[in-house]
Amino acid sequence: MFSRWPLTVRGTGAAVLAVLCLVLAQRFALAELLYLAVLLVLLVAGSIATLYLVRRTERVTRSFDPAVVPVGGEVVVGLRVEIRSALPAAQGQWQDALPTGVHGDATGVFPQTTSGVRVKGHDARLAYTATAERRGIRNIGPMSVVATDPFGLARRRRTIGRALPLTITPALVELGVLADRSGDLGGGMHTATDQLGQGVDNLIPRHYVPGDSMRRIHWRASAHRDELMVRQEEQETTPEAVVVLDRTAAHWSVDATRAPGTDDRFEAAVSACLSVAALLVREGYTVAVLDGDGAALSDAIDAGDTTGIERLAIDLATVKARREGSLGGLVALFAGGATGPLVVVTGAIGEADAAALTPLVPHTSLPMLLAVTSTGPLDPSGPVPGALRHAAETGWRVAEVDAGADLAAAWNAVADRGARRAGV
Repeated sequence: MFSRWPLTVRGTGAAVLAVLCLVLAQRFALAELLYLAVLLVLLVAGSIATLYLVRRTERVTRSFDPAVVPVGGEVVVGLRVEIRSALPAAQGQWQDALPTGVHGDATGVFPQTTSGVRVKGHDARLAYTATAERRGIRNIGPMSVVATDPFGLARRRRTIGRALPLTITPALVELGVLADRSGDLGGGMHTATDQLGQGVDNLIPRHYVPGDSMRRIHWRASAHRDELMVRQEEQETTPEAVVVLDRTAAHWSVDATRAPGTDDRFEAAVSACLSVAALLVREGYTVAVLDGDGAALSDAIDAGDTTGIERLAIDLATVKARREGSLGGLVALFAGGATGPLVVVTGAIGEADAAALTPLVPHTSLPMLLAVTSTGPLDPSGPVPGALRHAAETGWRVAEVDAGADLAAAWNAVADRGARRAGV
């Protein structure tokens, strides 16, 4: 945008005219033209000197509205420029540096300023709107200003202020509810299933898994189903749900391990993780968000806590794929315990990953697997079809989500299928 040539169009014209007058003065021996040439040279030189020799101090204060913006959202960047100069300055141009992942017209006309010798200085308030396109912490700035002298002959480019980081969170998609009837899955502040040991009231059987006490075997249900079943009680409590974001590098492209916002499939997975957690919180669950190894990605969010969702969005703004890790750590985490919905958001899983998820099915009221595929037809990255089929056969409710498709539509489709199977 800004030229490095120190003269404006007017100043360039004056310099050309000075040279022309000097040539004509020598050719035709006209002293008047020589005087005019000298005058123009001195005027241009003086204009340049006022920009480089006269002291000029500037300070920029930058603000964002809103302070945190989701992917696809707009942010208003406010700039307050404080200028103190011994000489007035004509109109100039300004430009704010925008990083990759933020788009907008961050340019404009800098207002004319007056002398600051006898007054405190001059404040210029500027603003522009930018669109957040990539998740992460993006530095906005610094600001470049092209100042001109009072005659508008010379110009100087200056970089003022420092960059200010802008937090861009994953896109939050509004998802449909899991079931049409309240209480189908234990949400909405309804009854939740907990393992409480011995008891005879409100007992419901579930499949036996390694680690269950033999004293809790439900013999009547085992005889009826011809397989071991164990007792599980119901009590009124705040239901719990778990959302897992699989960060295993082998399931994503290598770009997902380098920086946020570089792998479209991983970005879709992070957005799905946030959106599912927000849905479950609205439905009345206390939600824990983990990675594939069982490590917490944010603090647990209480039912109905919208502030907790905002905190989760900020925590997910910088999350990347990990070079190490697997989905196997979840099995030990849920051994001997149970939860409400368990939603695993993953990428290019294989048969071994699907087998590792199988033991989790008896420990959740709703095992749900979201596998994010690639949008490129020539890109082989994506879940192995046999792995998804294996997961579905072992009890997972499976949804294959295209990174470029509508997440809400894909979610609603699999939620509707589950509701029809449950007879809702």
